Amino acid sequence: MTQHCGLIAVLGAPNAGKSTLVNALVGQKVAIVSAKAQTTRARLMGIALEGETQIILADTPGLFEPKRRLDRAMVSAAWEGAQEADAILLVVDGRKKKLEYLEPILTSLADRKERKILVLNKVDEVAKEPMLIAAQALAGDGQFDEVFFISALTGDGVGELKTRLAALMPEGHWHYPEDQVSDASERLLACEITREQLYRQLHDELPYDSAVRPESYTPRKDGSVEIHQQIVIARDSQKGIVLGKGGSKLKAIGEAARKELTELLGCKVHLFLHVKVEEGWADSNKEIYEEIGLDWVK
Repeated sequence: MTQHCGLIAVLGAPNAGKSTLVNALVGQKVAIVSAKAQTTRARLMGIALEGETQIILADTPGLFEPKRRLDRAMVSAAWEGAQEADAILLVVDGRKKKLEYLEPILTSLADRKERKILVLNKVDEVAKEPMLIAAQALAGDGQFDEVFFISALTGDGVGELKTRLAALMPEGHWHYPEDQVSDASERLLACEITREQLYRQLHDELPYDSAVRPESYTPRKDGSVEIHQQIVIARDSQKGIVLGKGGSKLKAIGEAARKELTELLGCKVHLFLHVKVEEGWADSNKEIYEEIGLDWVK
């Protein structure tokens, strides 16, 4: 059988469901998901298989109007993820009736030569008619080659989308081994899992300019892994929020992250977290950007 392999760039506004869709297409979790906007920061590759075809999915940060250095770095990473793609997926939250927020993205996509596919997500949460109206408004001028209606959360329509994406992939050898589902190292993935729990358990209380830095990742002789991570926050006033009363919140975050990492890595995990305050790190610490996979954008 002839192998096929290609790259799909997954673009969209924050909270459109890009990471949930990438996870659904891959068939397991490779990208962290949270109700908090702009959860995805750096470009991450998810690797999906369909028969003899390998589909490399670039899960990119949400596209939005950047205001600060961290914002600019994330938007830059998103467009970088779309370079040299065989197709671009624009994922749109199908529940939203007002679509003006998408105009800058549509303008940026207008001159792109790649095949463009519109994916209206969250069909499980909205009636069919508003989705059709949105599809007509976005794709009526012929900017998109195809339109799909899906629910990344329930899997509705995801199989059909995956089959179509596989059919678009050019002939060529696979770029990754059959059992690899992401290009992220286990060290980086472990930090992402902790950051996901940070957002899930603190959500509105913690601004998104917090980071999780890897300190060490050491396999032990008994087959377990010892992981040390640093949670960086931008203000001293946030420290109590992350720690909780008597350290209870940090302990809960660590326990949830450790449980998920144990399942993900298939071995016992010893996770050690500590909190560091670094005022204004998002504007001054180039090293953290490099650690979390972002370019230092002026």
